[in-house]
Amino acid sequence: MNQEEIHQITVDAADEGERIDKYLAAREEEWSRMAVQSWIKEKRVLVNGKAVKGNYRLKQGDRVEVRVPPPEELSVDPEEIPLDVAYEDQDVIVVNKPRGMVVHPAPGNTTGTLVNALLAHCQDLSGIGGVIRPGIVHRIDKDTSGLIMAAKNDGAHQSLAAQLKEHSVDREYVALVHGNISHDLGTVDAPIGRDPRHRQRMAVEPKNGKPAVTHFEVIERFGNATLVRCRLETGRTHQIRVHMKHIGHPLVGDPVYSTTSKKYGIQGQALHAQVLGFDHPRTGERIRLEADLPEDMERLIRDFRSRSV
Repeated sequence: MNQEEIHQITVDAADEGERIDKYLAAREEEWSRMAVQSWIKEKRVLVNGKAVKGNYRLKQGDRVEVRVPPPEELSVDPEEIPLDVAYEDQDVIVVNKPRGMVVHPAPGNTTGTLVNALLAHCQDLSGIGGVIRPGIVHRIDKDTSGLIMAAKNDGAHQSLAAQLKEHSVDREYVALVHGNISHDLGTVDAPIGRDPRHRQRMAVEPKNGKPAVTHFEVIERFGNATLVRCRLETGRTHQIRVHMKHIGHPLVGDPVYSTTSKKYGIQGQALHAQVLGFDHPRTGERIRLEADLPEDMERLIRDFRSRSV
């Protein structure tokens, strides 16, 4: 049974004067400002042991306690949805997820997800992720295609999660970005957090963001666009999309972070999780998998290539 989470925070000098609801909403990706405000009203947020209002201005050294209520569990039904399975054994399944498929259910979106499909395909999935995320070790965005792994038992889940935390999982993406990247190799080392101005977005947030590192190399240039390979060292929400925008090269087709609303005949951002490598949780053998680019992205690349000739 899920229990409430208790978070203890000591306010730094840099955050003095910040409203507590805005401050807390920016700290964690999963904490919306609306949720924080409801916790404050329910007296789940204490400052120096006392309940406060949402407009309370923080002081250096304030001790903030946040008691996050357990999530409301939804029931998830198996659905017979075809899966492109790249690898499967008694411990792990790796799927080449199509663009447009959500990884796990959420309120208002409880069917047609990868979890629904996995429940129908697999006899067992690990229970660590709870009812909503059985087997899910990591995520990729709805409109990003490519390789994603799930665990069939708790031991496999713990091993794969530990490898992700240690940054020993190989995750390489292919992305088509706007503009001509002049250098062949680069690294973006910039913390990512919830955008305080647009709650549905992430942004580079030097003060409240979490460490995020993306390495990239140029595959091909098309004059007004560049095809790049990105390797994740960390795995923050929307990391590649945010980092490429941060250096002035947002992803082609990105409905959230791109500077243009032009349609390119692709659903969402031109991003594909091409390579996934990990140590098998039972045998220790290194598994390395690669998924070809989907047809929509291949077509988009051909179009940009023909324009640049």
